[in-house]
Amino acid sequence: MTEVTAPEQSAPLTGTQTLTLAKALNAGMRRAMAEDPKVLVMGEDVGRLGGVFRVTDGLQREFGEDRVIDTPLAESGIIGTAIGMALRGYRPVCEIQFDGFVFPAANQIITQLAKMRLRSLGQVTLPVVVRIPCGGGIGAVEHHSESPEAYFAHTAGLRVVACSNPVDAYWMLQEAIACPDPVVFFEPKRRYWDKAPVDTEAPAAPMGDAVVVREGTDATLLAYGPMVKTCLEAAEADDRSLEVVDLRSLSPLDTPALEASVRKTGRCVVVHEAPVFGGLGGEIAARITEACFYHLEAPVLRVGGFATPYPASRLEDHYLPDLDRILDTVDRTFAW
Repeated sequence: MTEVTAPEQSAPLTGTQTLTLAKALNAGMRRAMAEDPKVLVMGEDVGRLGGVFRVTDGLQREFGEDRVIDTPLAESGIIGTAIGMALRGYRPVCEIQFDGFVFPAANQIITQLAKMRLRSLGQVTLPVVVRIPCGGGIGAVEHHSESPEAYFAHTAGLRVVACSNPVDAYWMLQEAIACPDPVVFFEPKRRYWDKAPVDTEAPAAPMGDAVVVREGTDATLLAYGPMVKTCLEAAEADDRSLEVVDLRSLSPLDTPALEASVRKTGRCVVVHEAPVFGGLGGEIAARITEACFYHLEAPVLRVGGFATPYPASRLEDHYLPDLDRILDTVDRTFAW
């Protein structure tokens, strides 16, 4: 009879480590799984392969096939199964392989995952995390570079967050896993290889808080996910003092923090990769205008993708907001 041995578990990272965003997500999941045996990871190729971006690399070897589950290619089945498991007390972390693949699961997410807590008058919670690599910039094919955050931010009952750097990736994912509400967790795939020191003992700001990542006095750039780094680069390249705020939480919005920045600077530009029409920037602009009307020196302007499907990879540099488009829009705010 062959003896079955338990998977060997490595100790969680300690101290300050320099990690890529992808490795920070991996470390965050590893720590959450080590601390709570009810945390499971599931998705297409997340086990043996470690995910197409290797975000889950090594987790199946460490925690076993019953906790890191390779699923069939069926996003609706992944989320539906996760809902059932959450009802039984587990905390599933579901990986959607690419952003454009989430739509087959939209029915489960919108009609079941988002509604159960209210439907049960708070007696039932569904602590499910849906991880979605989002955005372009990697030269991918169709359905691999989309920004579907507005669909889920519009859906009451979901928390929607977006990390932009390794520190937030590590801490926000752990907080999302511990949250009693379902969390849609967007990860900027073109930032997966960005590195930064991560202090594993000093938690980042709560995932519901917006954070000023660059102080300024002349205008505010509001961004999230992949566009935070682009806005920081734009601010560094400009002679004016531009403040950059990372939203981090898309639903709910940390409106007091956004308003405080705009009241200070008097000008605001909202930047995201998703198309401007119907995008999250419209909601943000409306809220800022309502709350900061008498502080604004110019209308709140938006920079985003065009109202077309995401183009072929050879055209994506024309589609994605860049420094020139951001700074041209900042120039417009000073022309009023």
